Amino acid sequence: MNGVAERLGISPTTGRNYYNRGRLPAPDARIGRDKGSTLGWLPETINEWNKQWPGRGNWSKT
Repeated sequence: MNGVAERLGISPTTGRNYYNRGRLPAPDARIGRDKGSTLGWLPETINEWNKQWPGRGNWSKT
């Protein structure tokens, strides 16, 4: 999550919160099955998602 957070300019805690709330794309890779499994995203996945990201404070705006 640290690499994703760094790429997005957010803290790792915020990145985990986004993932837990379904705001990040599905991971490209998962190692393990439990809650403590390691997740991974390709840079392209995060870059593409970030292009469509509504930005801070814009979640409820239409």
